[in-house]
Amino acid sequence: MGLTANWSYPTAIKFGAGRISELAEACKAAGMARPLLVTDRALGALPITAQALDILEAAGLGRAVFSEVDPNPTEANMEAGLKVYRAGRHDGVVAFGGGSALDLGKMIALMVDQPVRVWDLEDVGDWWTRANSDTIAPIIAVPTTAGTGSEVGRAGVLTDSATHRKKIIFHPKLMPAITICDPALTVGMPAFITAGTGMDAFAHCLEAYCSPHYHPMSHGIALEGMRLVLENLPRAYATPDDLEARAQMMSAAAMGAVAFQKGLGAIHSLSHPVGAVYNTHHGTTNAVVMPMVLDFNRAAIEDRITRAADYLGVSGGFDGFAAHVMELRALLSIPTSLGAMGVEANRLDELTEMALLDPSCGGNPVEMTRENTRALFDACM
Repeated sequence: MGLTANWSYPTAIKFGAGRISELAEACKAAGMARPLLVTDRALGALPITAQALDILEAAGLGRAVFSEVDPNPTEANMEAGLKVYRAGRHDGVVAFGGGSALDLGKMIALMVDQPVRVWDLEDVGDWWTRANSDTIAPIIAVPTTAGTGSEVGRAGVLTDSATHRKKIIFHPKLMPAITICDPALTVGMPAFITAGTGMDAFAHCLEAYCSPHYHPMSHGIALEGMRLVLENLPRAYATPDDLEARAQMMSAAAMGAVAFQKGLGAIHSLSHPVGAVYNTHHGTTNAVVMPMVLDFNRAAIEDRITRAADYLGVSGGFDGFAAHVMELRALLSIPTSLGAMGVEANRLDELTEMALLDPSCGGNPVEMTRENTRALFDACM
């Protein structure tokens, strides 16, 4: 398979099957002698994690791992990781896994020695300038799913366990120094994770494409990212060891995260509170609410989606595109509603308030109000 490359956009990316073998070299290039590998509980016991630790150990970089990471990581997970990091006198983080592990690895690297709380660095205005940039540890990112794109981002999502609010923590130095995108690491993903993470990548591209903000570079990347998902996610789902489809999905995930600098929207502002309260899988939740959000935004995006459909080879304009999304959801066995995911009708008012506080609201092409957001939640049930 010829899908191997070295990219320097938006950071140094070593892309291709088998390139996990370059992990120790990447750590040394980033100045690490005692890295801490941060992953999640499920991955911690898997052979791909042992392989990564073997590579580090063979190069004399130790075998330290922290895997107490929840699916929607909290500040308690971060504090536990910081305790391990400091006790081991580590000098960098290898963030290894899906979005949860990548985000928590970044938070540990950020908060090693800060004069402020992590919540003081939320992505609001220039709050990131409150941090001491000099104490942020270097980060190597190794994604093992193809969805979040956190491996090419300057932020991480952390759930406040007191309020159940997901908060985006931002700092320019959270961009990993080197990212290793090895599609072979994604082959063992369970089918429902392939589906959910793939739909997360699609949601990132779709919302960025629909965002009214001006960012033509991200706009173009979003459109091509959607094409890669529509052509390759069904293949990766049906034939898990199709390395070319896996590689194209890994590219689409990174593209989605680059694209959403242009903005996200109602898909994410609904799924963030649902995930924080019910601990649902983020990408799967995005997929559940996607068709209803398309309808919600139709008046503002119909022409744009019609143009996208032409490029994507989907006939029927907006209605054809919406039908294609419904067919893809069914093919991937995505739940049909939030009710089917366990969301309770008596909590919709609370979820509406949380959605309106989510920063993704600002990128939605239709202004989100208390009334229309609550009606949107009803439609998703």
